[in-house]
Amino acid sequence: MASITIAVPGASRARRFDWIRRHPTIVIGGIMLVLLVVIALIAPWIANDPLNFEPLDRLKRPSAEFWFGTDQFGRDVYSRVVYGTRISLIVGISVAVIATAVGLVIGVLCGYYRRVDDTVMRVMDGLMAIPAILLAIALITLMKASLLIVIVAISIPEIPRVVRLVRSVVLAVRGLPYIEAAVASGTRTRIIMTRHILPNTFAPLIVQATYVCAAAILTEAGLSFLGAGTPPEIPSWGNVISMGRTYFQISPWIIFFPGVMLAIAVLAINLVGDGLRDSLDPRIARRM
Repeated sequence: MASITIAVPGASRARRFDWIRRHPTIVIGGIMLVLLVVIALIAPWIANDPLNFEPLDRLKRPSAEFWFGTDQFGRDVYSRVVYGTRISLIVGISVAVIATAVGLVIGVLCGYYRRVDDTVMRVMDGLMAIPAILLAIALITLMKASLLIVIVAISIPEIPRVVRLVRSVVLAVRGLPYIEAAVASGTRTRIIMTRHILPNTFAPLIVQATYVCAAAILTEAGLSFLGAGTPPEIPSWGNVISMGRTYFQISPWIIFFPGVMLAIAVLAINLVGDGLRDSLDPRIARRM
């Protein structure tokens, strides 16, 4: 007899709520991150020109007219913070994509080919020995400061961390019996990598990408604060904090609001990363 499947309307809804209950950090961090993305996308409609000078309005307190107050040049801090969201997200996402893509390719090659491993990993160890922010400052000082240069300068120190992660995963997978059986049966290396090795790197790589994104946002803010990041005409949270540090005692709002936004952005990304780690790690998932 043919079996009849009866769909239960509430079953899928219950599973959805159960997933939310088991992974609240992904939900909370995802909502915060979506809000930041929406703010960045609609910035021209919810904020004024962040470079507009009004000397008569300098150092005004937060009010109904200026929600976050004004800085020493009479610029609206709210508008500068809103537009700074764009810069931070562009830098964070771009660095995460570049570092993950390049690190994935190098890590797979190092983990699978022993001859490549010895040479390339010594270079990666050398890059990791240099503090990321110092290496970024050195690269930026050699070239004209721009958003593209900042992204490249922050991406280079992050690549070795991704390479080491992918390499460790490939080395662990490469010694499994089914990989050895595929090699012994004459399966092409390209097929082994694409079908068996690469899929095993995706879960830890996604989690690592979120941490790289958060670290890139913090590094960009630090570089801008030191004057080695984005040019002054490009509003970013680090620039706003740097320009307002002199007036901190009389106008603390210039630093407070971009600092809060920076903390929210990093917290949201880290919450998503922690939640993805818990959901993608089978050992943790079994305990939940």
